[in-house]
Amino acid sequence: MGVALTALALAGCGEQGGSGSGAQSGQQIHIVGSSTVYPFTTAVAEQFQRNNPGMSAIVESTGTGAGMKQFCAGVGDSFPDMTNASRRMKASEFEDCTKNGVKQVVEVPVGIDGLALIESTEDAEKLSLTVKDIYAALAANPFGKPNTAKTWKDVNPALPAVAIRVMGPPPTSGTRDSFAELILEKGCDSDPAMKALKDSDSDKHKDICTKIREDGTYIEAGENDNLLVQKVAQSPGTIGVLGYSFLEENTDKVRGIPLAGIEPNAETISSLEYPGARMLYLYVKGDHVAAVPGMKEFLAEYAKAWSAGGYLERRGLIPAPADAQAKATQAATALTPLAAGELK
Repeated sequence: MGVALTALALAGCGEQGGSGSGAQSGQQIHIVGSSTVYPFTTAVAEQFQRNNPGMSAIVESTGTGAGMKQFCAGVGDSFPDMTNASRRMKASEFEDCTKNGVKQVVEVPVGIDGLALIESTEDAEKLSLTVKDIYAALAANPFGKPNTAKTWKDVNPALPAVAIRVMGPPPTSGTRDSFAELILEKGCDSDPAMKALKDSDSDKHKDICTKIREDGTYIEAGENDNLLVQKVAQSPGTIGVLGYSFLEENTDKVRGIPLAGIEPNAETISSLEYPGARMLYLYVKGDHVAAVPGMKEFLAEYAKAWSAGGYLERRGLIPAPADAQAKATQAATALTPLAAGELK
């Protein structure tokens, strides 16, 4: 889909130069970032191009971290106009933007996704885990001690004696960041001593709570979530970590693993009851809006698409509550930049 969209974008633009502030070509919208948000933004880009002949958009799946780096690298033809993110922008990334002359960063929440754990439908016994189980299985030094667990039973006597083998995103992915924040850190803080450590030594807390073991138990599967689904489906006993939309699209091959007894589904994620529920974002470079045709129209198309019953819901995006949607529409329309201090 990404190749086809790129071809469509190039065909719509013809030969174009570009100078000063603008997108990669000076005439087409250039969007990078999260592999989780990529299919939703791609769907919006396709509809935007159908509704606005002569305007075009290129969407690249680079991962949230890499997308932020490109987005914040500067203003002008060589730098993206927008970036997808499967977690909120970090204060350090905002500082990089400011340092490099990107002074108008607009945050647009586009909807909700769940960080799902999956297993093959070929697995005989359905696994059910807690955030503490996952942390104890994957942390390099769970609760401050070296990890020696080989099977899930080593982690929790109630679990099967199946080797721990988890495939998930690399450190550049926003999904990895969300995994650390929503799952690993919560599992770590189930210990009162670890929770107290956060106040006394936040750096040590982060290291103990979010550093993943490097002995082959956790396998970095890259940014291609469709490929991750295929690998998990073909490898009974293996767990995958990815965005909920990819689970929803592949229920014939994989199934969701409950967390604390809560199944990952549209209802539990939209209510934020499911531990892995998270907001997804689009960040817009306000500095480029005047120079790049179609940015406002693109955002208006996104705002139409993310509502309940919209085509993004059919693609797997879970609509945010009505009040959150109203705020997102306001952000997409008014283009009010983030201020320093709003992020952490």
